[in-house]
Amino acid sequence: MTAQNLEVIDHTVHLAHEWINELASRLDWASKRSALRLLRETFQHLRDHLMVNELAQLSAQLPLLLRGMLFEGWVPKNTPIKERRAYSFVGFIDAQMKDTEEYRGSQDIKCVFELLNHRLSQGEVNDVRASLPEDIRAIWPAP
Repeated sequence: MTAQNLEVIDHTVHLAHEWINELASRLDWASKRSALRLLRETFQHLRDHLMVNELAQLSAQLPLLLRGMLFEGWVPKNTPIKERRAYSFVGFIDAQMKDTEEYRGSQDIKCVFELLNHRLSQGEVNDVRASLPEDIRAIWPAP
């Protein structure tokens, strides 16, 4: 295999690093590993709140590596119905991030949403936000 055949992998790794670096900067966190963890937890919890068609449209705009994280471990038929309230959305991510020293709760989740506002098309952000309950939309700033 030539190096040229692996450009798609190099490119998606580069894009993933851009997203992670931007999120770490928005969060003002030193640990990019923790920023990636927050991104992953937020993506996967958001995934469980979306209808399959909306999820597919969202995922199409993610770099391949991040798309893989979005779908990692997902078994649609085994995904429980989530309580669609902001306090439970934030509470779930809080529980996943509890051992992360820099984590500050909903203000950090908001940084992930701001990253999505910046990196995804405005139309897709509006569609995803519209599919969420009003109180979850309240923690996701409009683009």
